[in-house]
Amino acid sequence: MKRAAALLLAVLAGCGGSGQTSDWERANPDLLDTAATSAANVVKPPALPRAENLTEVYISATSTFKYFVDRSSLYVDYKQKEIRYVLLARSPSGVENVSYEAIKCPDMHRIYAVGAAGGKWVTRGSDWQQIQRTTAVTVPHVLARQFFCPHRDPLQSVAEGVDALQRGAHPLVYVEERPGPSGR
Repeated sequence: MKRAAALLLAVLAGCGGSGQTSDWERANPDLLDTAATSAANVVKPPALPRAENLTEVYISATSTFKYFVDRSSLYVDYKQKEIRYVLLARSPSGVENVSYEAIKCPDMHRIYAVGAAGGKWVTRGSDWQQIQRTTAVTVPHVLARQFFCPHRDPLQSVAEGVDALQRGAHPLVYVEERPGPSGR
């Protein structure tokens, strides 16, 4: 029995990776999951949001939740085309969910951490996901198209992102007239 177990372990050890990298892996290193699993690349979330730093973001007329981005949490890495931010989603009954997310321009999204009870972050090693445009408008879609990736290019600075949030959209993006946060 021990001999069979040893033989099985030897066979399984021989089934490991060949050490070779495919053409796709060489061409798309940023899409591989190594960043999410590597301890050296774990992104530390910022402080949890404070009310005075929140800016409401209009998503759609059919959205029952209200969404806010913490201006003080914005992080821009122009070379990597990545914008990180803290998002607060508030339900009509006042329940709030907080997440630390990122958009990679023009159309990728990931969640780094979510807020937990006791004012702490719980990190999530999610992969980059394609932002899908479906019949329902999603928060990542709106943030990418109207605020953080004007004309599919990333913001160049945090100040540019804060300005876009305060204006209600990036100045290079045409947005139809819509009601402001107070419903006007």
